Amino acid sequence: MYENADFKKGLKIMCEGSPYQILDFQHVKPGKGNQFTRTKMRNLLTGQQLERTFKSGERFEVPNVENKEMQFLYKDDSGWNFMDQTNYEQLALNATEVGDAANYLTENLTVTVMIYNERPVSVDVPKAVNLKVAKADPGIKGDRVTGATKPATMETGLIVGVPLHINEGDVLRIDTSTGDYVERVNK
Repeated sequence: MYENADFKKGLKIMCEGSPYQILDFQHVKPGKGNQFTRTKMRNLLTGQQLERTFKSGERFEVPNVENKEMQFLYKDDSGWNFMDQTNYEQLALNATEVGDAANYLTENLTVTVMIYNERPVSVDVPKAVNLKVAKADPGIKGDRVTGATKPATMETGLIVGVPLHINEGDVLRIDTSTGDYVERVNK
């Protein structure tokens, strides 16, 4: 059992019969009255975000959630295909289950698949991934002092603002939490 004093980002709790992941929280100690916790959380089954306020001392059950390390293989008509690296079982996930992680999935990337009651519910990618630039307009000579950027389309279809010196074929490190360019990676 968890109490709201145990809250931290990423913690998974059962609330109203559904599993939730805490995205953000704030403990509030008003001058008068009891303490409470404002919480922003995401339903692991539907992806819906919810903001709730809990009184101090409320208890929450631990959901039956398991994280499995899996390798992304390929995308086809059945969805995104992953392989469990321990027993080599393959699993196909749909767009709802993969979510925004689809923008960062490249062949052989190791990810964490969250499973709730034997059902995959989400995919967590590493904090940063290396993606190849599929399409980028040529940079314009001149205005390099201001840190100007241009849009570049990555191999997964993600569009990222990159510096003007980036060309097609370059490999870039992308921050998966924000979708921003971090640096160019040597080939």
